[in-house]
Parts: sequence; structure tokens; C-alpha cells
Amino acid sequence: MGMERLDKILASQNFGSRKECALLIRRSGVTVNGAVVKKPEAKADPETDVLSVNGEEIRFQRHIYIMLNKPRGVLSASRDNRAPTVLDLLPDSMRRKGLFPAGRLDKDTEGLMIITDDGDFAHKMLAPKNHVYKIYHAKVDAPVTAQDIAAFESGVMLDDMVCLPAGLGVLEDGQHPLVWVKIREGKFHQVKRMFRARGKTVLALKRVQMGGLALDPSLGPGESRELTKEELKLILNFANLY
Repeated sequence: MGMERLDKILASQNFGSRKECALLIRRSGVTVNGAVVKKPEAKADPETDVLSVNGEEIRFQRHIYIMLNKPRGVLSASRDNRAPTVLDLLPDSMRRKGLFPAGRLDKDTEGLMIITDDGDFAHKMLAPKNHVYKIYHAKVDAPVTAQDIAAFESGVMLDDMVCLPAGLGVLEDGQHPLVWVKIREGKFHQVKRMFRARGKTVLALKRVQMGGLALDPSLGPGESRELTKEELKLILNFANLY
């Protein structure tokens, strides 16, 4: 990316506002390649130079990618004055300018959500043409039939659209079965509307996988962690577990 202002680099890595970072630099708290720098406007290459703040080398990240286990009752939005959003759940160490949820889950839907500040990656992940499937577990109010499975595979017809072919299977049978659903679109209330078109109601819904990346079972509702480079690649390389 080339040379950038030192105060801008530090602000992008969550060391405070540009003004706060400028003050930190003036107080001799920052070194570039071992040399103290006191001018906020000084230039550095964050990709190649060694930057340290108060004696600790910083691990520069151009972008951040976060896995969140979204709980029910939280909005998939960057900000909202009426209800908590997924960004409100992040610890201070992960907060940085430009974060947004890549895709959405309904307020009462839980499970895997990716939060990032990388718009290009989000577009690749969400574009239907890239065939990045999302897998959900759903509890429905009536048994699933072979006709339902066939309808999902051929494309369920809704009032305003015909859904792309989707997968459907039963995990736990019964009066209120637990099923899996595999789609590569993300239309408004899509899974619920697909079942409604088949005369069924979704009682609970959880996203468990995006592409080849499964929700980390160690993350409780509302908990999050950064993704590794290997996990990012998994999102764009679908591993069929069903």
C-alpha cells in the first residue's frame, strides 16, 4: 500500500482517534524501525516497516475479520438507536473504524456471522454467483416430507421470486423436527418464507456454516474471535458436510 502518515496507521489499528494517536507520537511513545518518531505526519510503510508503541511491536492488519455467534434479539446492523447491534457485542480490542456485518441475520435468528471492514471480501462472500452456501439448522412445526425436499431442490416459488435450488434434510425427526437448510442467497426472511410456502412455520433458526467455515462450538451466544487466514479461505471454498 506504500507510505502513509504515522497517526493514520495507528488510528487504523485501534490505538485511538487521529488526535489521540498524534499525541501518543509527540510523547515519544512510537518507534519506526527502532528509531523514535515524534511527528504525527511522518510517513511509514505499515506493510514493511517495524512499528512499536510503548515498546511493543504492533501486528499491522489492513483488515480485520471476526466470527461472531449472534444471539437472538440483536440487530444485524452497524448502528441503531433503538436496539443493540452485533457491533455492540464486540470487545474493545476488536473495534475499529469501518466495521460492518457481512450479510444479515433476522433479529430472532442466531448463529454464525462475519464482521469485517473489508468490503471486497464481503462482496465475494455474499454474491450468489460465487456459490458460497450458507447452512442453517431450523426447528419447524410439522414433519418434513419428500415433497418438501424436492421443492427446495427445484426452487421454492415465493410471491415475488423463485428461490435458487436449495438443500433440505432432516437431522432429528418428530412432530417438531430439526432440519438443515442449504442456500446460497440471502433474501429477506428467506428460509422462513420458503418453509411458509410449504405450509410450515420456523420455530427457531440458527446459521451454522458459511462456505466451508463452521461456527466455532466454543463460542457462546454473543462471543466472538478473529478468524485465521486459513478460515477465511474456507469461507470461499465450500466443504459439503451434508
